[in-house]
Amino acid sequence: INQPINQHYHSSPFLKSTAIMETVYMNQGTSVDKGENARLSSFVGAIAIADMVKTTLGPKGMDKILQKISEHDQSIQVTNDGATILQNVFLDNAAAKVLVNIAKVQDQEVGDGTTSVAVLCGELLREAEQLVAKRIHPQTIAAGWRLARDVGRKALEAHAVDQSSDAE
Repeated sequence: INQPINQHYHSSPFLKSTAIMETVYMNQGTSVDKGENARLSSFVGAIAIADMVKTTLGPKGMDKILQKISEHDQSIQVTNDGATILQNVFLDNAAAKVLVNIAKVQDQEVGDGTTSVAVLCGELLREAEQLVAKRIHPQTIAAGWRLARDVGRKALEAHAVDQSSDAE
């Protein structure tokens, strides 16, 4: 562990093959984030997307100006619709792409709530970032979220009122 990286690559066939694959398969100018840097980058990207759409919520929600960056299309669009914003934003962060995909699934399944889903995920990630900084393992955090989900579902089911037989 205390060896310089190059010596460590030579002593471990797996790490050596990983270094070779990175060199061969990656494009010029591409970088690889590993460990803490990769984790921090994921948190920052996804939280930034959530914060961007969060400001569109509520009666004082702000509009966003979206401008196409194509050579042939320089159009401008003003919207406060979270789905439209998420659909049109350029992403190069894997966690941010996952967050946008979660919002797309919400839109496809329910037809509404894309901004709320993105904001909820962003806030969960913001809290997870603090827990990871306190050296709590991500699997422990995920297990806690699953417990919270189960408790929340039971509380909702206990207070739900069936109104399917009510006349409209």
